[in-house]
Amino acid sequence: MSRLLTDEEIDRQLRDLPDWRRDAADRAVITASFTAPDFPTGIRLVDEVADVAQQMDHHPDIDIRWTTVRLAVSTHSKGGLTQLDVELAHRVSQEAARLGVEATREETSAG
Repeated sequence: MSRLLTDEEIDRQLRDLPDWRRDAADRAVITASFTAPDFPTGIRLVDEVADVAQQMDHHPDIDIRWTTVRLAVSTHSKGGLTQLDVELAHRVSQEAARLGVEATREETSAG
């Protein structure tokens, strides 16, 4: 199992993940929101994320609101962020880009 990342490591790795931010309410979580062109594409993104998460045995929290898909990632068993979270975030962003789903800047997140 991965070790917890330090704040410095998290900040450095988030520079390579422009879609993702640390959650303002819970700094042990990174979040991203994506806006799909239509509902079916948003659901396809969720389906792709589910496949990736299952392969990694690491599952995000997912919230679907019409064409917006919000994901939150943390290693709950460690009580914070690990390299596994960073890798999952990269893979989610890759799937979103492949499907033409754009990241949406969240007002409630801090980076």
